[in-house]
Amino acid sequence: MAKKREEREMNTYLDGIIEAMPVFAKELIAGGVAGGVAKTVVAPLERIKILFQTRRAEYQSIGLFGSIKKIAKTEGPLGFYRGNGASVARIIPYAALHYMTYEQYRRWIILTFPDVGRGPGLDLVAGSFAGGTAVLFTYPLDLVRTKLAYQVVGSPKLNVQGVVSTGQIYKGILDCFSKTYREAGLRGLYRGVAPSLYGIFPYAGLKFYFYEEMKRHVPQEHRKSIMVKLVCGSVAGLLGQTFTYPLDVVRRQMQVQRIVSSNSPEMKGTMEVLVMIAQKQGWKQLFSGLSINYLKVVPSVAIGFTVYDVMKSYLRVPSRDEAVTKLVTNKRNTHPSSLHS
Repeated sequence: MAKKREEREMNTYLDGIIEAMPVFAKELIAGGVAGGVAKTVVAPLERIKILFQTRRAEYQSIGLFGSIKKIAKTEGPLGFYRGNGASVARIIPYAALHYMTYEQYRRWIILTFPDVGRGPGLDLVAGSFAGGTAVLFTYPLDLVRTKLAYQVVGSPKLNVQGVVSTGQIYKGILDCFSKTYREAGLRGLYRGVAPSLYGIFPYAGLKFYFYEEMKRHVPQEHRKSIMVKLVCGSVAGLLGQTFTYPLDVVRRQMQVQRIVSSNSPEMKGTMEVLVMIAQKQGWKQLFSGLSINYLKVVPSVAIGFTVYDVMKSYLRVPSRDEAVTKLVTNKRNTHPSSLHS
Protein backbone atom coordinates (compact mmCIF):
# COMPACT_ATOMS: atom_id res chain seq x y z
CA MET A 1 0.00 0.00 0.00
CA ALA A 2 2.79 2.37 0.97
CA LYS A 3 4.69 1.38 -2.17
CA LYS A 4 1.73 2.26 -4.41
CA ARG A 5 1.38 5.60 -2.67
CA GLU A 6 5.08 6.31 -3.24
CA GLU A 7 4.69 5.41 -6.92
CA ARG A 8 1.71 7.76 -7.25
CA GLU A 9 3.63 10.54 -5.54
CA MET A 10 6.62 9.96 -7.81
CA ASN A 11 4.40 9.99 -10.91
CA THR A 12 2.75 13.19 -9.71
CA TYR A 13 6.17 14.72 -9.09
CA LEU A 14 7.40 13.74 -12.57
CA ASP A 15 4.18 15.02 -14.15
CA GLY A 16 4.76 18.34 -12.41
CA ILE A 17 8.32 18.55 -13.76
CA ILE A 18 7.18 17.73 -17.31
CA GLU A 19 4.36 20.29 -17.20
CA ALA A 20 6.74 22.97 -15.88
CA MET A 21 9.29 22.43 -18.65
CA PRO A 22 9.33 24.96 -21.48
CA VAL A 23 8.64 23.50 -24.92
CA PHE A 24 12.20 24.01 -26.18
CA ALA A 25 13.58 21.99 -23.22
CA LYS A 26 11.24 19.10 -24.03
CA GLU A 27 12.35 19.23 -27.67
CA LEU A 28 16.01 19.21 -26.59
CA ILE A 29 15.47 16.10 -24.46
CA ALA A 30 13.44 14.32 -27.14
CA GLY A 31 16.04 15.08 -29.80
CA GLY A 32 18.98 14.03 -27.61
CA VAL A 33 17.41 10.68 -26.72
CA ALA A 34 16.49 10.04 -30.36
CA GLY A 35 20.02 10.78 -31.54
CA GLY A 36 21.72 8.65 -28.88
CA VAL A 37 19.52 5.61 -29.50
CA ALA A 38 19.79 5.81 -33.30
CA LYS A 39 23.57 6.33 -33.32
CA THR A 40 24.31 3.41 -30.98
CA VAL A 41 22.20 1.01 -33.05
CA VAL A 42 24.27 1.69 -36.19
CA ALA A 43 27.70 2.22 -34.56
CA PRO A 44 29.35 -0.91 -36.09
CA LEU A 45 28.42 0.16 -39.63
CA GLU A 46 29.58 3.71 -38.90
CA ARG A 47 33.02 2.40 -37.85
CA ILE A 48 33.44 0.40 -41.06
CA LYS A 49 32.20 3.31 -43.19
CA ILE A 50 34.84 5.63 -41.73
CA LEU A 51 37.59 3.06 -42.40
CA PHE A 52 36.39 2.86 -46.04
CA GLN A 53 36.10 6.63 -46.49
CA THR A 54 39.59 7.34 -45.14
CA ARG A 55 41.16 4.73 -47.43
CA ARG A 56 42.46 2.16 -45.01
CA ALA A 57 43.48 -0.23 -47.80
CA GLU A 58 43.40 -3.35 -45.62
CA TYR A 59 39.65 -2.82 -45.12
CA GLN A 60 38.63 -1.48 -48.53
CA SER A 61 40.12 -4.52 -50.26
CA ILE A 62 38.08 -7.07 -48.28
CA GLY A 63 34.65 -5.42 -48.39
CA LEU A 64 31.90 -5.16 -45.79
CA PHE A 65 31.69 -8.73 -44.51
CA GLY A 66 35.46 -9.18 -44.62
CA SER A 67 35.83 -5.99 -42.56
CA ILE A 68 33.34 -7.28 -39.99
CA LYS A 69 35.37 -10.48 -39.61
CA LYS A 70 38.69 -8.59 -39.43
CA ILE A 71 37.50 -6.17 -36.74
CA ALA A 72 36.03 -9.03 -34.69
CA LYS A 73 39.30 -10.98 -34.97
CA THR A 74 41.81 -8.19 -34.38
CA GLU A 75 39.95 -5.87 -32.00
CA GLY A 76 37.19 -7.96 -30.49
CA PRO A 77 33.50 -7.00 -30.16
CA LEU A 78 34.35 -3.60 -28.68
CA GLY A 79 36.22 -2.78 -31.89
CA PHE A 80 32.87 -2.21 -33.59
CA TYR A 81 32.21 0.57 -31.09
CA ARG A 82 35.63 2.26 -31.25
CA GLY A 83 34.92 5.98 -31.31
CA ASN A 84 31.27 5.45 -30.37
CA GLY A 85 31.75 7.16 -27.00
CA ALA A 86 32.81 10.33 -28.79
CA SER A 87 30.07 9.74 -31.35
CA VAL A 88 27.31 9.53 -28.72
CA ALA A 89 28.84 12.43 -26.76
CA ARG A 90 28.54 14.43 -29.96
CA ILE A 91 25.23 13.14 -31.29
CA ILE A 92 23.22 13.79 -28.12
CA PRO A 93 23.84 17.57 -28.11
CA TYR A 94 23.87 17.59 -31.93
CA ALA A 95 20.50 15.85 -32.30
CA ALA A 96 19.05 17.83 -29.39
CA LEU A 97 20.05 21.11 -31.06
CA HIS A 98 19.10 19.86 -34.53
CA TYR A 99 15.52 18.90 -33.67
CA MET A 100 14.94 21.78 -31.26
CA THR A 101 16.30 24.49 -33.56
CA TYR A 102 14.33 23.02 -36.46
CA GLU A 103 11.13 23.52 -34.48
CA GLN A 104 12.23 26.99 -33.33
CA TYR A 105 13.31 28.16 -36.80
CA ARG A 106 10.06 26.81 -38.21
CA ARG A 107 7.96 28.79 -35.72
CA TRP A 108 10.08 31.91 -36.17
CA ILE A 109 9.67 31.80 -39.97
CA ILE A 110 5.89 31.34 -39.67
CA LEU A 111 5.59 34.27 -37.24
CA THR A 112 8.00 36.58 -39.09
CA PHE A 113 6.93 35.72 -42.64
CA PRO A 114 3.26 34.70 -42.40
CA ASP A 115 2.86 34.73 -46.19
CA VAL A 116 5.42 31.94 -46.63
CA GLY A 117 2.89 29.27 -45.70
CA ARG A 118 3.54 25.88 -44.14
CA GLY A 119 4.51 23.80 -47.15
CA PRO A 120 7.67 21.82 -47.93
CA GLY A 121 9.73 24.96 -48.55
CA LEU A 122 9.36 25.86 -44.87
CA ASP A 123 10.71 22.45 -43.79
CA LEU A 124 13.62 22.74 -46.26
CA VAL A 125 14.75 26.14 -44.95
CA ALA A 126 14.19 25.38 -41.25
CA GLY A 127 15.93 22.01 -41.55
CA SER A 128 18.93 23.53 -43.34
CA PHE A 129 19.52 26.24 -40.75
CA ALA A 130 18.97 23.78 -37.91
CA GLY A 131 21.60 21.44 -39.36
CA GLY A 132 24.13 24.26 -39.73
CA THR A 133 23.53 25.45 -36.16
CA ALA A 134 23.99 21.97 -34.72
CA VAL A 135 27.21 21.34 -36.69
CA LEU A 136 28.86 24.57 -35.56
CA PHE A 137 28.24 23.81 -31.89
CA THR A 138 29.30 20.14 -31.94
CA TYR A 139 31.87 19.80 -34.73
CA PRO A 140 34.99 19.21 -32.52
CA LEU A 141 33.31 16.11 -31.09
CA ASP A 142 32.71 14.81 -34.62
CA LEU A 143 36.38 15.31 -35.47
CA VAL A 144 37.47 13.45 -32.32
CA ARG A 145 35.03 10.63 -33.09
CA THR A 146 36.52 10.25 -36.58
CA LYS A 147 40.10 10.17 -35.32
CA LEU A 148 39.26 7.53 -32.72
CA ALA A 149 37.35 5.42 -35.25
CA TYR A 150 40.24 5.67 -37.73
CA GLN A 151 42.66 4.11 -35.24
CA VAL A 152 43.24 0.39 -35.62
CA VAL A 153 44.68 -0.94 -32.38
CA GLY A 154 44.77 -4.60 -31.43
CA SER A 155 42.71 -5.57 -28.42
CA PRO A 156 44.93 -6.40 -25.40
CA LYS A 157 42.78 -9.50 -24.86
CA LEU A 158 43.46 -10.74 -28.39
CA ASN A 159 47.05 -11.70 -29.10
CA VAL A 160 46.91 -10.94 -32.82
CA GLN A 161 50.06 -10.65 -34.91
CA GLY A 162 50.39 -8.22 -37.77
CA VAL A 163 48.02 -5.51 -36.53
CA VAL A 164 49.45 -2.19 -37.68
CA SER A 165 48.58 0.73 -35.45
CA THR A 166 48.29 4.29 -36.69
CA GLY A 167 51.18 6.64 -35.92
CA GLN A 168 49.27 8.74 -33.41
CA ILE A 169 47.59 6.77 -30.64
CA TYR A 170 44.78 8.43 -28.73
CA LYS A 171 43.80 6.93 -25.40
CA GLY A 172 40.31 8.39 -25.36
CA ILE A 173 38.12 11.41 -26.03
CA LEU A 174 39.91 13.87 -23.73
CA ASP A 175 43.35 12.71 -24.86
CA CYS A 176 42.38 13.20 -28.50
CA PHE A 177 40.98 16.65 -27.73
CA SER A 178 44.11 17.80 -25.90
CA LYS A 179 46.59 16.43 -28.48
CA THR A 180 44.65 17.90 -31.40
CA TYR A 181 44.43 21.28 -29.68
CA ARG A 182 48.17 21.26 -28.84
CA GLU A 183 49.04 20.42 -32.46
CA ALA A 184 46.84 22.92 -34.28
CA GLY A 185 44.84 24.95 -31.78
CA LEU A 186 41.14 25.72 -32.24
CA ARG A 187 41.59 25.60 -36.01
CA GLY A 188 42.66 21.97 -35.69
CA LEU A 189 39.44 21.10 -33.85
CA TYR A 190 37.45 22.55 -36.75
CA ARG A 191 39.47 20.94 -39.56
CA GLY A 192 36.99 19.88 -42.25
CA VAL A 193 34.11 22.00 -40.92
CA ALA A 194 33.59 23.71 -44.31
CA PRO A 195 32.56 20.56 -46.21
CA SER A 196 30.47 19.61 -43.19
CA LEU A 197 28.51 22.84 -43.48
CA TYR A 198 28.29 22.57 -47.28
CA GLY A 199 26.93 19.06 -46.83
CA ILE A 200 24.67 19.54 -43.81
CA PHE A 201 22.71 22.48 -45.22
CA PRO A 202 21.29 20.53 -48.17
CA TYR A 203 21.23 17.19 -46.30
CA ALA A 204 19.39 18.40 -43.20
CA GLY A 205 17.03 20.48 -45.29
CA LEU A 206 16.28 17.65 -47.71
CA LYS A 207 15.86 15.15 -44.87
CA PHE A 208 13.15 17.19 -43.16
CA TYR A 209 11.68 18.19 -46.53
CA PHE A 210 11.27 14.60 -47.75
CA TYR A 211 10.07 13.34 -44.35
CA GLU A 212 7.39 15.98 -43.88
CA GLU A 213 6.35 15.96 -47.55
CA MET A 214 5.91 12.17 -47.54
CA LYS A 215 3.85 12.34 -44.35
CA ARG A 216 1.57 14.91 -45.99
CA HIS A 217 0.64 12.31 -48.61
CA VAL A 218 -0.22 9.69 -45.98
CA PRO A 219 -3.93 9.46 -45.06
CA GLN A 220 -4.64 11.23 -41.76
CA GLU A 221 -5.71 8.04 -39.99
CA HIS A 222 -2.30 6.41 -40.66
CA ARG A 223 0.03 9.31 -39.81
CA LYS A 224 0.58 8.23 -36.21
CA SER A 225 1.62 4.71 -37.24
CA ILE A 226 5.18 3.88 -36.19
CA MET A 227 5.65 1.82 -39.37
CA VAL A 228 4.68 4.83 -41.51
CA LYS A 229 7.17 7.02 -39.63
CA LEU A 230 9.90 4.39 -40.10
CA VAL A 231 9.29 4.16 -43.85
CA CYS A 232 9.12 7.94 -44.34
CA GLY A 233 12.27 8.43 -42.27
CA SER A 234 14.17 5.74 -44.16
CA VAL A 235 13.38 7.15 -47.60
CA ALA A 236 14.12 10.71 -46.44
CA GLY A 237 17.52 9.67 -45.12
CA LEU A 238 18.43 7.72 -48.25
CA LEU A 239 17.55 10.55 -50.64
CA GLY A 240 19.29 13.20 -48.53
CA GLN A 241 22.49 11.14 -48.18
CA THR A 242 22.75 10.30 -51.89
CA PHE A 243 22.82 13.97 -52.90
CA THR A 244 25.42 15.05 -50.32
CA TYR A 245 27.64 12.00 -49.71
CA PRO A 246 30.81 13.17 -51.60
CA LEU A 247 31.13 16.10 -49.18
CA ASP A 248 31.07 13.65 -46.28
CA VAL A 249 34.05 11.79 -47.81
CA VAL A 250 35.92 15.11 -48.19
CA ARG A 251 35.24 15.95 -44.56
CA ARG A 252 36.53 12.59 -43.29
CA GLN A 253 39.76 12.78 -45.28
CA MET A 254 40.43 16.30 -44.04
CA GLN A 255 39.79 15.22 -40.46
CA VAL A 256 42.34 12.37 -40.48
CA GLN A 257 44.95 14.06 -42.67
CA ARG A 258 47.54 14.51 -39.91
CA ILE A 259 47.05 10.93 -38.75
CA VAL A 260 47.65 9.54 -42.24
CA SER A 261 50.87 11.49 -42.81
CA SER A 262 52.38 14.39 -40.94
CA ASN A 263 54.71 15.04 -43.91
CA SER A 264 52.05 15.32 -46.61
CA PRO A 265 51.14 18.79 -47.92
CA GLU A 266 48.16 20.22 -46.10
CA MET A 267 44.84 20.07 -47.95
CA LYS A 268 43.46 23.58 -47.61
CA GLY A 269 40.00 23.91 -49.09
CA THR A 270 36.92 21.83 -49.67
CA MET A 271 36.98 22.12 -53.46
CA GLU A 272 40.75 21.48 -53.52
CA VAL A 273 40.27 18.23 -51.61
CA LEU A 274 37.25 17.26 -53.72
CA VAL A 275 39.24 17.71 -56.95
CA MET A 276 42.28 15.94 -55.48
CA ILE A 277 40.22 12.90 -54.49
CA ALA A 278 38.60 12.70 -57.93
CA GLN A 279 41.93 13.05 -59.77
CA LYS A 280 44.25 10.94 -57.61
CA GLN A 281 41.92 8.43 -55.97
CA GLY A 282 39.24 8.23 -58.64
CA TRP A 283 35.67 9.52 -58.62
CA LYS A 284 34.48 6.25 -57.10
CA GLN A 285 36.30 7.19 -53.88
CA LEU A 286 33.83 10.06 -53.49
CA PHE A 287 31.17 7.40 -52.98
CA SER A 288 33.31 4.94 -51.00
CA GLY A 289 31.28 3.48 -48.16
CA LEU A 290 27.97 4.70 -49.62
CA SER A 291 26.49 1.19 -49.70
CA ILE A 292 27.34 0.81 -46.01
CA ASN A 293 25.89 4.24 -45.39
CA TYR A 294 22.62 3.14 -46.97
CA LEU A 295 22.50 0.21 -44.52
CA LYS A 296 23.24 2.65 -41.72
CA VAL A 297 20.97 5.51 -42.76
CA VAL A 298 17.81 3.42 -43.12
CA PRO A 299 17.63 2.39 -39.45
CA SER A 300 19.37 5.52 -38.15
CA VAL A 301 17.09 8.18 -39.65
CA ALA A 302 14.00 6.00 -39.25
CA ILE A 303 14.74 5.28 -35.58
CA GLY A 304 15.71 8.91 -34.98
CA PHE A 305 12.45 10.38 -36.29
CA THR A 306 10.36 7.67 -34.62
CA VAL A 307 12.00 7.96 -31.18
CA TYR A 308 11.75 11.74 -31.42
CA ASP A 309 8.01 11.58 -32.07
CA VAL A 310 7.53 9.02 -29.26
CA MET A 311 9.53 11.16 -26.81
CA LYS A 312 7.55 14.27 -27.78
CA SER A 313 4.36 12.37 -27.02
CA TYR A 314 5.73 11.17 -23.65
CA LEU A 315 6.88 14.70 -22.72
CA ARG A 316 3.53 16.13 -23.90
CA VAL A 317 5.02 18.50 -26.44
CA PRO A 318 2.15 20.35 -28.14
CA SER A 319 1.66 19.79 -31.86
CA ARG A 320 3.33 22.25 -34.20
CA ASP A 321 0.03 23.91 -35.05
CA GLU A 322 -0.85 24.26 -31.35
CA ALA A 323 2.56 25.75 -30.56
CA VAL A 324 2.31 28.28 -33.40
CA THR A 325 -1.26 29.22 -32.43
CA LYS A 326 -0.12 29.84 -28.85
CA LEU A 327 2.77 32.02 -30.02
CA VAL A 328 0.48 34.04 -32.30
CA THR A 329 -1.98 34.54 -29.43
CA ASN A 330 0.81 35.67 -27.10
CA LYS A 331 2.09 38.06 -29.76
CA ARG A 332 -1.38 39.56 -30.18
CA ASN A 333 -1.73 40.06 -26.43
CA THR A 334 1.76 41.55 -26.10
CA HIS A 335 1.78 43.75 -29.23
CA PRO A 336 -1.86 44.29 -30.25
CA SER A 337 -1.07 47.40 -32.29
CA SER A 338 1.52 45.65 -34.49
CA LEU A 339 -1.16 43.37 -35.89
CA HIS A 340 -3.23 46.28 -37.18
CA SER A 341 -0.47 48.51 -38.50
